[in-house]
Amino acid sequence: MILYDYLPSQNAWKVRLLLSHLEQSYEQRFVSIFEGEGQRADYLAINPTGSVPALQFGTGEAIAESNAILAYLAHGTEYLPSDGVQQAKILQWLFFESDYVQSSVATLRYWKLTGKDVSRSENLLSSKLDASNKVMSLLNARLSDCAFLAGSDYTIADISVFAYTHLCEDAGVDLNKFDSVQRWIEAVKSQPRFSGEVFSYSTDKYSCREL
Repeated sequence: MILYDYLPSQNAWKVRLLLSHLEQSYEQRFVSIFEGEGQRADYLAINPTGSVPALQFGTGEAIAESNAILAYLAHGTEYLPSDGVQQAKILQWLFFESDYVQSSVATLRYWKLTGKDVSRSENLLSSKLDASNKVMSLLNARLSDCAFLAGSDYTIADISVFAYTHLCEDAGVDLNKFDSVQRWIEAVKSQPRFSGEVFSYSTDKYSCREL
């Protein structure tokens, strides 16, 4: 397998973490997305959006979108149980992540860390912060009733949602207000073969550019 990666991307991090949990070997190829490599014809043939991550197989076939890759890799493992209802609960949180976390915490964090917040209006930034706090409040309420997002067991739902929410302070969110989320963060970090290294956008001189 080939993982098309960009180290500062927490979406790519999700896949690296699950591969670490699974002790799965893979080849890593880096895509300089802000330099425009994601828009090259050869990469668009792998992922039509030009984003990362993407996972390609020896046949040439590829899967894009981090949550789809998580679901594929976790199939038949403890990270995606076979029970239909439980799978649906896990998918619920994957959709929550793509719809709500990405558009709030992830987006605001990205803007702030790459200096793009200065070109956004105060109203837009304020609305993103409000949405981020709402997302964290919803998670806190859920995690006050259960150990992990889909129930008592750690799954790809936790990997997906954890990726950006545990870094919510980068988006200006006060994590101290969410005690159940804090407890859950530590529980995720305690999982076997957890790999939590976060790479700064500052390592990429092109990250100040718009995608």
